[in-house]
Amino acid sequence: MTDNTARLDHVVLWVRDPVASADFYEKAVGLEPLKVTEFAAGQASFPSVRLNEETIFDLAPLSLAEGMNMLPGAVDSAGHPVNHVCLSLPVGEFDALRTRLQERGVPVSDFSYDAYGARGTARRSFYFRDPDGNVFEARHYE
Repeated sequence: MTDNTARLDHVVLWVRDPVASADFYEKAVGLEPLKVTEFAAGQASFPSVRLNEETIFDLAPLSLAEGMNMLPGAVDSAGHPVNHVCLSLPVGEFDALRTRLQERGVPVSDFSYDAYGARGTARRSFYFRDPDGNVFEARHYE
């Protein structure tokens, strides 16, 4: 049976080098890359990375901005990332993410404690940037 409740399907991130970004998200963040080979071969407009079985991040090259004409002013969104995207992880994956980022020299913020979010009060959280300057928060609730 299909659950048709509202869900977050995908987030589009503007990136300079989609292949390098996919590599970062795979190796530093631990996400599954999608369509990287097809993108590199010119068979896909952009690659993606899978956050979970229902949600992906599309890694859109800045060169696609000219084609963003679905709404007036949409072209201007290129290079204007959202404030941040928050990843909610189990505590073990949260700690593993922080370790992988630090091993790769990715700056991370200090921990924040007891921040409110979609699932209530998170125990700990921290922030980091991807290679294109997109800001992410990682948190765990348990």
